[in-house]
Amino acid sequence: MKKVFVSDFTLRQSDRNGSAISFREKAALAKCLDGLGVDAVELAAVKSGREDSIVGRTLATTLKNTGVCIPAGFSEEEVDAAWACVMEAARPCLQIIVPTSTVQMEYLHHMKAEKMRQKAAALVEYARGKGGRVELVAQDASRAERPFLVELCREAREKGADCVTLCDDAGVMTPRALAQMVRDVKAAVDMPVYVSPSDAIGMAAAAAVEAIEAGADGVKTTICDPTTLNIGKFADVMRVLGNDLEMECGIDMTGVHHAVAAFSPQAQAAVEPERLPQEEHNTLALDADCTISDVSKAADALGYDLSDEDTGKVYEELRRVTAQKDSVGAKELDAIIASTAMQVPSTYHVDNYVCNTGNTTTAMASVTLTREGSRSTGVSTGDGPIDASFRAIEQAIGHHYELDDFQIQAVTEGREALGSALVKLRSGGRLYSGNGLSTDIVGASIRAFINALNKIVYEEN
Repeated sequence: MKKVFVSDFTLRQSDRNGSAISFREKAALAKCLDGLGVDAVELAAVKSGREDSIVGRTLATTLKNTGVCIPAGFSEEEVDAAWACVMEAARPCLQIIVPTSTVQMEYLHHMKAEKMRQKAAALVEYARGKGGRVELVAQDASRAERPFLVELCREAREKGADCVTLCDDAGVMTPRALAQMVRDVKAAVDMPVYVSPSDAIGMAAAAAVEAIEAGADGVKTTICDPTTLNIGKFADVMRVLGNDLEMECGIDMTGVHHAVAAFSPQAQAAVEPERLPQEEHNTLALDADCTISDVSKAADALGYDLSDEDTGKVYEELRRVTAQKDSVGAKELDAIIASTAMQVPSTYHVDNYVCNTGNTTTAMASVTLTREGSRSTGVSTGDGPIDASFRAIEQAIGHHYELDDFQIQAVTEGREALGSALVKLRSGGRLYSGNGLSTDIVGASIRAFINALNKIVYEEN
């Protein structure tokens, strides 16, 4: 049974033709694809600098089960920017996307075939040096001169390419013609060959099957683009004909149709338009639908000059807070920035905690921490849930630190008020302070303790 590699490029097309979708929608789509069993998810290229970089890095690190691919641009600087986005992914891949038909080479880059071949080879070699996988994507391969296409793939392989994708962007190839192109390329290179067939005339699924039978190792799909191979339709082909064709793929046959329905144009049209931060009565309001750009602008308005990394951290914390309350204002954003930005690298992370207390029982807490993939749990009693939690943390790390100061205050008013906790620990004669923020004051206190603890560990190392 042949295992067919499935790579979905819905996110890579998400900003095409000016129809950009919000980060929230991109994150939801990435999570959906991650759970469907696709082998790779392809992200959009880095175009506008800072925000695209933050979005790319965030999505790349949230995709746990799939490979992560990203277009690497057409210069070494663009390759560097793309690699910075996916370098922390589980299986990163840089895509060198080049036009291969005469009309596209001359129209898009004003290059003749020989110059394009040399440029592609140089980019592949440079990308290879980054350490991840490298994929050559041959755009408009259906209209390319076959000898040139074959030589391009052969040289890319020599320079370190791990795989190649042949694209029928024009939608002019019959299943038989696509299969022959696969045979020609496979005969010249010993690397996986994928196909991206067009569905402009309704033949994408048939073309994909024909290409796989001719030796192709995988296909490119999308969730809702009517001009490309639909992931739901391909899954149906595998479900009905897979045994007869001796082919299989890892796609969730049930969940894929829910995903196609959820992200169809009709479903997306029903989504409430993205709400932007507003100034009402001199009060800043950021909600769960705000983008990274909105958060960056709001931080600038408050006088902060955050790095890309700190902006990402603030955004992630704001998403966590807005999952529990509708919006945050300027005062709350100040507290979030104070608790998340400009921090040392986190050695310890809170995995989970449980506290039990009451007026007739002794408070007890269980806290589980992770450090470099290793988990440790501490269980302790104490004079209240916060004291018990601190003791449980010390049991988990196997070390006691003197608690020099501990403060709690409400950052905002009302039943959903954010609580801020300040913890000062003494180690080696020095004080280390940590801040925690949460609608749960016990959670805020634990976060503050861990924040201070990480500073101690960072200094000691």
